[in-house]
Parts: sequence; structure tokens; C-alpha cells
Amino acid sequence: MRGLEGKGVLITGATRGIGLATAVRFLQEGARVFICARNADDVARTVAELSGQGVAHGQACDVSQPRDVAALVAAAEAALGGVDILINNAGIAWQEPFLDIPLEHWDATMAINLRGMFMVAQAVARQMVARGQGGAIVNMSSTNGLEGEPQYAHYNATKGGALLLTRTMAVELAPHGIRVNAVCPGYILTPLNEGLHDQAFIEHYIRDLIPLGRTGRPEDVAAAYAFLASDDAAFITGAALTIDGGQLAG
Repeated sequence: MRGLEGKGVLITGATRGIGLATAVRFLQEGARVFICARNADDVARTVAELSGQGVAHGQACDVSQPRDVAALVAAAEAALGGVDILINNAGIAWQEPFLDIPLEHWDATMAINLRGMFMVAQAVARQMVARGQGGAIVNMSSTNGLEGEPQYAHYNATKGGALLLTRTMAVELAPHGIRVNAVCPGYILTPLNEGLHDQAFIEHYIRDLIPLGRTGRPEDVAAAYAFLASDDAAFITGAALTIDGGQLAG
């Protein structure tokens, strides 16, 4: 991808699944990465693994906590000499019927997936505006932000919110040269999904819902993140790129 060489990239939720694959992809593109996740041991282990592939730093952070977010962005700015690209990837999910969702699960999903996304994006965007060199922000939404899926009301609500947050940010930040887009993955086989679904469910999902006949891979989303952050997408902002094997087209 054009324009990623040497860029400073902050990636949230980056110790496994899509976030980890995204860190690897940006390192392959010649970028420098700063990762975060909630567990400090996971961050340290992942940074050690990534450091063999390029310049990698990291810090534990709960993106739902303002103090954690402020410390994260300050550390990333110092380590990278400025954050040029934000990959706003952190997220959680529970599978449970609407009538049975406990308030604590609703609140936790909102706190990580939407409030955390807002706080990290705002903190990074303020730094980008202050530097006056533009930048790119890519938020994690989902096909669940484009249509409802039973038993995921709290998750769906955050992903729909992420899309309108993305579009509003894109309009407001464009005068500062900051592009803001979102990715909308469909069924991607990640540790999160493997923890929610058994093999029979996955096989049914592929057979009945995905025209391309397979689940997505974390690397599929990582490639979309890299594209939207790169100069190859220089005239794209406020967009939501769907990565779902044709699921929503059928």
C-alpha cells in the first residue's frame, strides 16, 4: 500500500485475532506500531513477538477508562513521534436474547465498543489536529451495524453507533486533512467468535449465509484496515467497507 512506510500506527485490541493480524500487516508495510489490550502480560508477549518483524511498542489499556486512554495516547505519541494512523479495533460481545440481557453486559459493551472508540479517537484526533499533518482513523464496525442479528442487541447497537460516529467524524475532521472510515466485517473466524459458537453453527453459517463459501480470516480485515489507512484511499472518507464474503449481497 502506498504511504504506509514509516508511519506511526496505534492499534487497540491488538493481542489476538483481527487486531494482531492488523499489527502484522502494518509492520509488513513498513509502518511502526503501538498496540494495546487490557492484559499487560498479553501486551508484553505480543510486543516481543512483533518486534522480530519491525518496530513495535505497546501498553496495557482499558479503553473504557479515561485515564487509561490519556496515558495510552501519550505513550504512543512519545514512542512513535506522533500517531499518523489510528486503528480503533477494541471490542467485546456477548450472545444472549434481548429479553435476557443484563444491564451490566449492556453497559460493558457500550463502554468498550462505543465509548472507548470515541475516547481514543477524540484523543488521537486532537493530537493530529495540533500537529497539522493530517492522518487516518479507521473504526471497527460490523455487518451487525448494517442489519440486526438476533441475540446481539447490545453488540448491534454499538456497531450501528460506530458507523454514525465514523461519518460525523469524517465530516468534521476533513478540513484538518484527517480521513475517517470504518470496516464492517461479517463472520470472521477469531478467538472471540470461536468462544461464542460451536463448529455446527459455523458450518451452518457458511453453508446458508456466505456466498463465497468460507468464513473470513483476520488477515482479510487487516488488509482492509491497511487499504483505508493508506494513500491508495486518499479520496475515501466517511465510508464503511464491508468484508463479508457476499453475505449482505444475498
